Amino acid sequence: MVEIKTPEQIAKMREAGLVVAAMHDACRTAAVPGASTKDLDEVAAKVLADHGAKPNFLGYGGFPGNICTSVNDIVVHGIPDGATVLKEGDLLSIDAGAIIDGWHGDAAITVFVGEGHSAELHELSRVTEESMWAGIAAVRKGNRLVDVSRSIEGYIRRQPRPASGSYGIVEDYGGHGIGSQMHMDPHLLNYVDRRRGRGPKLVPGLCLAIEPMVTLGTPKTHVLSDDWTVKTNDGTWSSHWEHSVALTESGPLVLTAPDGGKAKLAELGITAAPDPLA
Repeated sequence: MVEIKTPEQIAKMREAGLVVAAMHDACRTAAVPGASTKDLDEVAAKVLADHGAKPNFLGYGGFPGNICTSVNDIVVHGIPDGATVLKEGDLLSIDAGAIIDGWHGDAAITVFVGEGHSAELHELSRVTEESMWAGIAAVRKGNRLVDVSRSIEGYIRRQPRPASGSYGIVEDYGGHGIGSQMHMDPHLLNYVDRRRGRGPKLVPGLCLAIEPMVTLGTPKTHVLSDDWTVKTNDGTWSSHWEHSVALTESGPLVLTAPDGGKAKLAELGITAAPDPLA
């Protein structure tokens, strides 16, 4: 069943989303050469405590961290630990979540550690982030779930090929519904699979976590022996961006963006819904 939220529940999710944004700001600042991914986890834990929020990753299916820290060829679900020390030139995705009064927020960013990153890596992150926004722009009344998938995939496919040959759209992981739980129906592919049909109609009160994961090579991945860490099969690096979005009667509200998505959606010719906390 797809959970439809009331405006009051969306307002609670907005509170949780702003905590996630604060976690990302603090972790981005702390992600410097010499810091361990455990250091970042502790930074995230402090932000959660300061805001009176709970982590939605810690303990989820036994996951041992407050955030996921995925470095270079790790696509998602990297476990923070003291042994993984960030180096100059690393590419790091930070997936973070928070719960306020039982309502969830979830978002991911890609961070450049230090200096010296290639133009190809910068373009990988840009393409991934912009494909996310293309998907967000498709969250409109009357559209169906497949329209979001098509917008994400279409944006990526239209970009010039990288020197590695192609962008791999990771197939085994995707976006999801979010609300009273972190992962809910519907599952959102980042590409169109015609076997799955058009998916549910997008209606006010629907909330989605939109999260493309793109590699510089194969879309194929495997899970390490810890049963969490997901790596690319060919060792190419990847980028991961995510926002939680609510569809309201007034349009989309990006719950995990500090401005509710107002500025970026305006660039795309879309008016963001009013912020219920403003």
